[in-house]
Amino acid sequence: MRSFYLKIAIIFSAILILFGGLVIYVTLRASTDIAQEAIQRTNHDIASVLASEFQPMLAESFDQEEIEAKLTELSGKNPQFDFYLLSSSGYVKSIIPASKEKIALDKIVIDTEPLDRFISGEPMPILAADPMHPDQMKPFSASYVSIMGSEGCYLYVVLEGEQFTQATAMIKDSYILRGTLILFGVIFLISLVTGLFVFSSLTSRLEKIKKTVKRFERGQLIDRIEVTGNDELTDLSVCFNRMADTLVDNMKEIRKTDRLRRELVANVSHDLRSPIASILGYLETIQMKEETITKEEIRNYFNIVLSNTQKLNRLIDDLFELSKLDAEEITPNLEKISMAELIQDLVQQFKPIAEKKGIILEGEFPRRTNSLIEADISLMNRALTNLIDNAIQHTPDGGKVTISSVQSGQDFVIEISDTGSGIPEEDLPHIFDRFYQADKSRSEKQGAGLGLAIAQKIFNLHGAKVAVSSIKNKGTTFRVAIPGHIF
Repeated sequence: MRSFYLKIAIIFSAILILFGGLVIYVTLRASTDIAQEAIQRTNHDIASVLASEFQPMLAESFDQEEIEAKLTELSGKNPQFDFYLLSSSGYVKSIIPASKEKIALDKIVIDTEPLDRFISGEPMPILAADPMHPDQMKPFSASYVSIMGSEGCYLYVVLEGEQFTQATAMIKDSYILRGTLILFGVIFLISLVTGLFVFSSLTSRLEKIKKTVKRFERGQLIDRIEVTGNDELTDLSVCFNRMADTLVDNMKEIRKTDRLRRELVANVSHDLRSPIASILGYLETIQMKEETITKEEIRNYFNIVLSNTQKLNRLIDDLFELSKLDAEEITPNLEKISMAELIQDLVQQFKPIAEKKGIILEGEFPRRTNSLIEADISLMNRALTNLIDNAIQHTPDGGKVTISSVQSGQDFVIEISDTGSGIPEEDLPHIFDRFYQADKSRSEKQGAGLGLAIAQKIFNLHGAKVAVSSIKNKGTTFRVAIPGHIF
C-alpha cells in the first residue's frame, strides 16, 4: 500500500509541476500580449501625426543631421520609443537616438509586410522586427512618407524601444518573475499537501479494506468493512460485506445440508433396516416352521411382510420423486381444474381413513362454482395429499380436519386445518426442510420426513406459495395460495 501511495504521490507531483510551468508560461505570454496590444492601440496614430511634421523636411533633400536632431528631440520626449525612417524596400535610412552604438544601416532590412497590414487597418496586435534586435518582434506604429520624391517609404516607430526593453527586463528580473515563482511555489506546496492528504485518506481506507479481506480470508468470517462516505470505495465496501454475508449464509446452508444428509443416512438406514429386518425375520420363521406352521399364521406373516414391503416402496418412491424435483426434471402438465371438484375428490379420498380414526373430515367449497386453477392434477393431488395425510396423522380421535377454499385477489387459497397437537414454534421454520421431523422420537408409522419437502417443491412448480401457522395443542393450518382464474 505504501508503494501504491508513493506512485500516486510521484505522478501527482509531476503533473502538478508540469501544469504549474504551463500556467506560468501561458500567464506571462498572455500578459505580454495584452501589454503589447494596449501599447499599440494607445499609440496607434503617433506615426501618422509625426509623418505630417517630417514630410516637409524630406520633400526635396535628406538632411541626416536635421532629421536626427528632430527625432532625437522626439525620442527625448518619449524615451520608450525608437524612431526609424525606412525605404520602400525596408532598408533603415535613419535611426534615432543617434547616440546608440553605431551599426551598418545598409545591412538592416525590415520586413514591411506587417507595416502595410498595420497601415491598412487590420486587427491588432501586429508585431514587426526591432531593427536593434532583429530576432525580437515588438509592437509599433507606422505611416507612409515620401523621401525626395520616393513614394512608399515609412516612418517606423518601435513602441517598446531599447530603453523600454532594458527597463522592463530589469523589472521582470527583480519583481514579476520572482513574485510569480514565489506565488507558484506557495500554490504548489498547498496543492501538493492537500493532494497528498487526500491520497493518504483514500489509501488508508484501501488499507483497512485490505486488512479486513485478509482477516476474512484467514477465517475471521464475522469481520466486515466499516462503511463510511458515499463514493466508489463505499460501494466496494458494501459489495464486499454483501458478498461476505452471502458466503457465510452459503456456508451455513452447506453445514445444514451436511447435517441433513447425515440425518438422511440415519433416517433412511432406520427406515430401511426396520422393515427389512422384519421381512427377514418373518420369512425365516416361515422357513423354519414350514412343516408346523398353520395357514392362519402364514397369512398373518405374509400380511406383515407385504406391509413392510409397501413401506419400503413408498420411501424409495419419495426419494426418487424428491431427487427429480431437485433436478428440475419434472415439468407440470397444466390444465384447468375446478376448485370445487378438487376439494370434493380430496374429501372423498380421505374420508374413509378419517372415519376409521374417529376424525371428522369436512370440505368447504368456494362460493363461485366456476373458480378454476391451472395445475397438473396428479402433482397437485400428490402435494395436497401429503398435507391432508399429515393433518390426519397428527389429529387425535374425535378431532376435526377441514379442507376449504377462499379467493384472495387473483389467487385461490386452499386451507387445510386440523385440531391436532400442533407444531412447536421453534420447529415451524424447518418443517419444509427435507428429512426434518418435529417429533424426534421415531415410530413405525412415521416416514422419513420427505412429504412436506416434496409438497413445497410441487407448489413452487405451480407458482404457488405455502405458509403454515400453528398453536400448540390447538391445531395447525396450512395455506396454499395458487394463481387462479374465474371463467
